[in-house]
Order: sequence, then structure tokens, then C-alpha cells
Amino acid sequence: MRRFSRWMPFLASLGLLAFLMAYLLRREPGAKDNRAPLLVYCAAGLRVPVEAASRAYEKERGVPVQLQYGGSQTLLANMEATRRGDLYIPADDSFLAIARKKGLIAEAIPLANMKPVLVVKKGNPKGIRGIDELLRADVRVGQANPEATAVGKLVKQALEKAGTWEELKKKTTVFKPTVNDVANDVVLGAVDASFVWDAMLGQYPDLERVEEAALAGMQATLSAAVLASSGNPTKSLRFARYLGAPDRGLAEIARAGFKTLEGDVWAERPELVLYSGAMLRPAIDKTVTAFEEREGVRVTRVYNGCGILVAQMKAGARPDAYFACDESFMKDVEEFFPKPEPVSLNQLVILVHKGNPHGIQALKDLAKPGIKLGIGHEKQCALGVITQETLRQTKLNEAVMKNVRVQTPTGDLLVNQMRTGTLDAAIAYVSNAAGSGDLLEAIKVDVPCAIATQPLAVGKDSRYPRLAARLMDALRSAESRERFLAEGFRWKAP
Repeated sequence: MRRFSRWMPFLASLGLLAFLMAYLLRREPGAKDNRAPLLVYCAAGLRVPVEAASRAYEKERGVPVQLQYGGSQTLLANMEATRRGDLYIPADDSFLAIARKKGLIAEAIPLANMKPVLVVKKGNPKGIRGIDELLRADVRVGQANPEATAVGKLVKQALEKAGTWEELKKKTTVFKPTVNDVANDVVLGAVDASFVWDAMLGQYPDLERVEEAALAGMQATLSAAVLASSGNPTKSLRFARYLGAPDRGLAEIARAGFKTLEGDVWAERPELVLYSGAMLRPAIDKTVTAFEEREGVRVTRVYNGCGILVAQMKAGARPDAYFACDESFMKDVEEFFPKPEPVSLNQLVILVHKGNPHGIQALKDLAKPGIKLGIGHEKQCALGVITQETLRQTKLNEAVMKNVRVQTPTGDLLVNQMRTGTLDAAIAYVSNAAGSGDLLEAIKVDVPCAIATQPLAVGKDSRYPRLAARLMDALRSAESRERFLAEGFRWKAP
């Protein structure tokens, strides 16, 4: 008993170690470094709502957020120089375009729109009614630097178009590095007029807006973009999703006077449902898995014949996204998926055993007596529809169908029956044959209608349309393209 008691501390330590290891293994990816702050570069004009959302996120998730404010161009230069940080929130998407060309950013989540406006001190003591009056000798003008800020850049573009920029540039008393600086100058009386974002008027009650036609068509879109330099993109994307959620960050942005855009409801680990034709599985599965890991989300994949998937959707199922084997099956549910985009092409082939023992060279040879043939089911999959159309157009339907022994909902099932020797030949997709070169040969069916186009679309009723759209982007990426080509598909997406 005494010997056992001496072992008790050691056994307790082992138990504690096992508990800690199990706990760490069960924690979600990225949770281990929740204490490490997220470094966010944020345009100065967005300070109030982004800071409020950041503090709420820290309280809710326990993740500290370090905010660095400045002009959008200044922040971009800092990011490029240091190659540090997690998120970039400029005041206009034009800076994201620059950052993307430089390879500095990855995903971007749109948040809100805002417009540049001419402002004066409350009560308009100088009686300024438009830009022309800014040229008066008694009016002092301050501006945000167009080389450093989004508002300055848009104002310059608008006034160059109106032909008044050069005169006003010469008349400007001071150019400031942020929009907040020029707003404060007007409030303090250091200048009589300037240009700020319309959304800032609620934050500066001492400012008054002056309508100016030259600025009427100008609008900026602000987004939160994940930096390529982020050490934890999953953690960064989660905060970006929080900022873009109408029941979280967007509520703060709307409260600050910004016109918010549609966003996904907040969930720490949202789930998407993807319906996909079974023949696409080898080409997309790795891409979807990588998307899950990067975004910190779950994608439930339902692979089947498109006829079966369409029947499920017509019966009430509503996936977040649908990847069809052929455009005809997307048209059957077009009311649920309003904006499909073609991604790839797949061609019909005749599968035969290695060495082609029955001498099959073309569709007409499938009518030879004794051939055991397998095809796709016309009502269950795009493969069956395209096969029947091809046979009809070549006037071989009646002769070939006499040899059909099996009709399946997917091409994979045909390949399996070919591999077991149940069939002598099968009409499938070239992608179905990609992994069976050791046992099977593929003979292309060179008929125009024997090519299927695979469209992809986000469901109009998706609870997470932004997230589903990013999944679409991943499936149309350069990495995805290489996977499609490796499986025998041809690429059609831009």
C-alpha cells in the first residue's frame, strides 16, 4: 500500500498530461494561438466602427486585435515594406486592386459603401454653396492627400473630370495624411471647407454637408482583405467574417453611418452544403478540403447523379451551391441558382478493356452482336442524357441500345463494372477513365453534342452567400484548374 501511494503523484501527472493532450487535439485549428493579436491595417475614416467591432470580438472570442490606422495608400506601403499583418481594410477597393497585383492580399469580404462630400463648419459661416466658391480669396481649403488617401484620390478624379482640380489644388492650404485630420481642421476652424466621407457626418456633428454635383457619381466600396503575410489565415478569415456579419461587425458599421452591404450571418464554424455531380468528385474534393481548412468551416458534399440531385432540390432541398455535370441539369433548377458560371468541359469516351479485345473503334461498333454495354441512366445523370442525345444524332440509338446491359446513375459505377469484367464496353466521361489506365482504354466520341459543360452556382437562398461565393472562387482558381486538367477535364472558367 505504501509503495502504491508513492506512485500516486506520478500517475496523477500522467493523467493530467493525457487530459491536456486530448484537450489540445480537440480544439479547433488556430485556437492554440488565440492570444496572439491580429494586426489590422485600417483606413482612418473607419476607425470608430472597426474599433467598436474589434473590442466586441476580443470580448466574445478572446482574440486581441491590434489596429493600425492611416491613409489607405500609406498603409499599403507599410504592408509592402514590412510583409507583416493579417488584415487590410482600405477606404476603397481600388487599393485592394493594387495590393492584389503586388501579391499582398488573398480573400476580400465586402463591408460597405460611402461617398465623398464637401463639408463646412456647422451653420456654414462663409456661405459656401459649391466648389466654385472654394476659390474665393477669403476661403481656406484643406484636403486629404490624394497620394495617400482614398477620399483624396476619388475627389481628385471627380474634379479632374469637371476641369476644376488644378485650380483647387493651387488654392488648397494644406494636404493632410488622413481624412480624419481634415475633418478635425474644419471643426477647429483651421480651414473653412474640405472633403470627407458622407458616413463620417454622424461622427462629426459640427460639420455640415454642401451638395456638389461634381461628386454625385463617386462611390467607394470598403472591404476587409486577408493579407498573404498572415501567419494564421483561418484566424484572420474568421475575424473578417465577423466584420462582415450583419448581426456583428456590420451592425457597428451601420451604426456609424455607413451604407452596409449584404453579409453572411455570424457563425464561428458555418456549414455549407454543396451538391455536385458525382463525376466532378475527383477534380474538386481536394480543393474543397483545402477551402474548409483555410476558412475554418465545414462543407458537406453530396455527390450523386445530377438527375437525382435535381429531384431532391425540386422536392425541397436547398444546397448553398450546386456544381452540375451539364448545363441542362442547371437549367432544371435555375430558379434556385440565378447566376451559374461554366467552369469545365468533359467529353464522352468509349471505355474498353486493355488491348481492346472486341476491336471497338467508334460508336457504331457498340452495335456488334454479343457486346455487353453499360451507359448512364437518362433520367438520373447528365451522362445518360448526353449519351442518348449522341446516339440519337448519330442515328445509332436503336442498334446500340439492344446491347445495353446496365444503366447507372454515375460513370464511376460503369468503371467499376468494367474493372470487374461484367461489361465489355461502357460510354462514360474521359474523367471517369483517368484513374483506370492500367486496365482500361478510352476512345473519344468525336461528336459535337458529346461534350458536357459543367456550371457552378450559389443558391439564392443560401444562408452564407459570401462564403459560398468564396468557395466558387476556390473552385475556379489556378490550383483547381490544374486538378481538373489532371483528371481529364478541359477548362472553361476565365
